[in-house]
Amino acid sequence: MSETKDYFFCGIGGSGMLPLAMIVAAKGARVEGSDRALDQGRTAAKFEYLKSLGVRLHPQDGSGLTRASQTLVASAAVEETVADVVAANRVGAARLTRAELLATLFNEAPCPIGVAGTSGKSTTTAMIGWILHHAGKNPTVMNGAVMKNFVTEDALFASALVGEGDTFVSEIDESDGSIAMFNPKIAVLNNIALDHKSMDELRALFGAFVGKADTAVLNLDNDETARMASKMPASRVITYSLVDRRADFFAHDICPEVFGVNFEVIEKSTRKRPGIDMEMPGRHNVSNALAAIAVASASGVPVEAAVAALAGFEGVKRRLEYVGSASLKGDGVTVIDDFAHNPDKIAASLKTLHEFPGRLLVMFQPHGFGPLAKMKDEFIACFADNLAEGDILLMPEPVYFGGTVERSVSSADIAAGVRAAGRNAEALPDRSTCGERLLELASPGDRIVVMGARDDTLTVFASDLLARIG
Repeated sequence: MSETKDYFFCGIGGSGMLPLAMIVAAKGARVEGSDRALDQGRTAAKFEYLKSLGVRLHPQDGSGLTRASQTLVASAAVEETVADVVAANRVGAARLTRAELLATLFNEAPCPIGVAGTSGKSTTTAMIGWILHHAGKNPTVMNGAVMKNFVTEDALFASALVGEGDTFVSEIDESDGSIAMFNPKIAVLNNIALDHKSMDELRALFGAFVGKADTAVLNLDNDETARMASKMPASRVITYSLVDRRADFFAHDICPEVFGVNFEVIEKSTRKRPGIDMEMPGRHNVSNALAAIAVASASGVPVEAAVAALAGFEGVKRRLEYVGSASLKGDGVTVIDDFAHNPDKIAASLKTLHEFPGRLLVMFQPHGFGPLAKMKDEFIACFADNLAEGDILLMPEPVYFGGTVERSVSSADIAAGVRAAGRNAEALPDRSTCGERLLELASPGDRIVVMGARDDTLTVFASDLLARIG
């Protein structure tokens, strides 16, 4: 990328914007940006980190957009009335969506690897990046979560890795339809489930995505992706499964641990079956690992080398992340921070946690009023089916940082539906009230789970809870 590129990122602290800004800055572009969180005094450490990379930050009042040479990078959802957009139009600055810029970088790479699906994208992307890095392939990795293996004192928010190799690994989002812009050489599709779009729309988007790839890595344990695998030429498909032994990569003898899991990886073509002891819990992470190993195989990395790398994989931030334990009346109360925010992710987390004893006190902060309205019935069914009899769900209103939004369904509607299904659920006015209620409810042996997305302060909330218990 030429050093003359001049980008201004609106919402530069967002999980999709920050790593993209890091990548173009590392490639020599001039990078500036703004963020409401910066103006509101939230997540200061993140913005200090961006400054340390040479990124110039501005208030989100349009003052940073002063030149026609600048390109405004903003989410497709950013409204025309936002000050940065108004300023860009006034000075004649070009405009790109985040997805358009990412797709350009991705498609220019000699070996673009795209990771898609309703759940597991960030973890699978991080696993692939770590395996390829470990194998000396020097990849560039674009992720929506902080990858713990790449965190250093100088890179505390390592949601991107900039390498000099041919490979560009990125998670690909389907929520705005921009997945259609990406042309992967290797396409991973973990699963398809109702989330931001209808099932018919998702089938079309994901089908077109994997149809472009030389190699499609598909999950036989998901009905939708298994159906895709059956319709594609076998020479272009690598499959993986936890239950179907016909898969190219199969997990055998899965043994869950409190904050990890061990299992054997069976490679059908060679009959090799190396064992792995992984530091991330849950069968869903075994599935993610198989997807990553399959991609590694397609990239020329032997299964033994991929397994060896994953044995040292530290995970990603806010994926069933252990915050700590504090003593309460002689026994511990554990606090866990988790990104789960749609029914599939929430169900996977709750199933993993229920493999071990201890009541769950779950505070779920929805990531918007829109998802609540679209998936009201699915959210209710998810919690009703996956909360145990003694568990308690607490819900504040959805996260909201501005803009216009329809509020036809609230947290109270979800909580009422969960109660009607025979489980314990409470809707409370705000997160602070939920915190007080959690402290009131906590008993020895409980596990407090803080769930939600699009709000970095949830991690601070979880840490503060732990400190108050202690």
